[in-house]
Amino acid sequence: MAVRLSRTFVLRKLHQLSGIVPLGLFLLEHFYTNSKALDAKNGMNSFNQAVGDLQSIPYILFVEIGGIFIPLLYHAIYGMFITFEARPNNLAYPYPRNWFYTIQRLTGVILFFFILFHVLNFRFGLIPGLNETSVAHAPDQAFQIVSREFNMWPIMLIYIVGITATVWHFANGIWLFAVDWGIVIGERAQRLMGYACIAFGAFLLAVGINAMVAFIRPGGLLGGLL
Repeated sequence: MAVRLSRTFVLRKLHQLSGIVPLGLFLLEHFYTNSKALDAKNGMNSFNQAVGDLQSIPYILFVEIGGIFIPLLYHAIYGMFITFEARPNNLAYPYPRNWFYTIQRLTGVILFFFILFHVLNFRFGLIPGLNETSVAHAPDQAFQIVSREFNMWPIMLIYIVGITATVWHFANGIWLFAVDWGIVIGERAQRLMGYACIAFGAFLLAVGINAMVAFIRPGGLLGGLL
C-alpha cells in the first residue's frame, strides 16, 4: 500500500536536507577558502588565488544559483515560516532541548539578515559606503577588500555574531537532521551525537573566527606563536 506523505512533512524534510547539503558543504568550503588567509607570509596571495580559482569554475553563475542561492532562499524563507508559527515553552518546560530549539530559531532569524548583508556586500558590492566592487568581480583584490572592512569594528562585530550564529545553527542542525531522519536512534546515541555536535561546533567556530582575524592580523590568532 502506497504511503502518502503530507506536504508539511515533505517541506520540512527538504528544509533539513537543504541545510546540510548543499548549504552545510558550502559553509565548510567557505571556511576552508577563508583559511587560506592564515599563511602569515603569503596569506593575501593565497586567498586571492583561491577566490580566483572559484570564480574561474565553468558556468559559475549557474552553479551558484542552483547549488547555493535557490537552496539558501528556500531554507531561509521556510525557516522563517517555522519560526513565526513556533510557540516556545522554555519558561514552562526549561529543558535543554527546548532551549536548543528556541536558540535554533533565533539564530535562524539572525542568519536571515546576516547572510543577506554578507551576500549583498562581498558577493555583489551593493552595500552603500562599503565596497565599491565585490570580491567576486575583483579576485585579485579580494584580500584587501575583506581586510579593509574587517578593520572597521562595527563590521567585525557583525561578522563575529554572524559566524557564531552560523556555526550554532549548522552544528545543532546536524543533530536535528540525524535524529529526525532516523540516523541516530536511542537516548544514549542521541546524547553522544549531541556531544559530538558541540565539539564539532566549537572547532568550526574556532576555525571561522581564526580565519576572520587573519585578514587583520597575519597568521590569525596564533600568528605570533607559530
